[in-house]
Amino acid sequence: MSSIKFDVLGVGNAIVDVLAPATDDFLKTHDIAKGGMTLIDEDRARTLYDAMAPGKEASGGSAANTMAGIASMGGKAGYVGKTATDQIGDIFRHDIRAIGVAFDSAPLDDGPGSGRCLINVTPDAQRSMCTFLGASALVTEKDVEDAADALKSAAIVYLEGYLFDREDAKRAYVHAAELAAAAGRKTALTLSDLFCVERHRPAFRHLVAHHVDILLANEAELLALYEESDFETALEKLRADVSVAAVTRSEQGAVIIRGDETVSVPAEPIDTLVDTTGAGDLFASGFLLGLARGRDLSEAGRMGAIAAAEIISHYGARPETELKDLLEAADLELDR
Repeated sequence: MSSIKFDVLGVGNAIVDVLAPATDDFLKTHDIAKGGMTLIDEDRARTLYDAMAPGKEASGGSAANTMAGIASMGGKAGYVGKTATDQIGDIFRHDIRAIGVAFDSAPLDDGPGSGRCLINVTPDAQRSMCTFLGASALVTEKDVEDAADALKSAAIVYLEGYLFDREDAKRAYVHAAELAAAAGRKTALTLSDLFCVERHRPAFRHLVAHHVDILLANEAELLALYEESDFETALEKLRADVSVAAVTRSEQGAVIIRGDETVSVPAEPIDTLVDTTGAGDLFASGFLLGLARGRDLSEAGRMGAIAAAEIISHYGARPETELKDLLEAADLELDR
């Protein structure tokens, strides 16, 4: 087995987020599904961007956010994703490298522009996302193969469910999982989004049962995956499919399972809920880093809860406080 270079290496959609406040009326006027993620084309992306309230742009993408969180905690993170050779792509590449994440994927020379996600945040802190995937969706087996050495040197390879909308990406995920398994590493998957699960349920079920060691999901995604209405029933089905899983339940915290073990982790208290964008991504940061560093399920879960609490206290899905300082304050620092 090769030496470990990364705690976690993520594979996903390289996206730049555009976040702005919005009303429920705005969502209705522009036919935006509240609380979900809707795929849009480049023309609609331009039209919607022009209609949105003033906001801010920040590099995003679910797995990239998770890697950024790991770097902020003092962990070692890498990333595989696709951008175009344009201004949006330049922003993404600069931001992810500046925060300390290794990112060496070659940009796309021809084809669509870099991906962007238009996020309208309503007063109840729900985020409604309209995503133009562009170049970000064009991750292929070749991109995974080009990153094979990095994948084999990561304790955990983390796959983002949002990327599952193309057959090439599905094949790339299987290849990444096979490379990880052959190197004695673990493969983790996040289901990402309820609508994503509903679009690809059979393929997700197959991937989870045959190629995934660690699953992350929220309660709605878990119920959709197994087509169940009862949480405990769905949890038992999940227990049979994967070695480890963490299911987040908003203010109820998270439930973590491994074999016959079940651990409940409460949500960390916050002063004000501002924006839920990235809550699951940052929970994954702490949880996966904890697992990679050999922490028990309770500690790994609390690391995730601390990171999630920081991210929902402000707009955007990248930390504004050094997460390693928050871990240290909770006696959970990496080098203790």
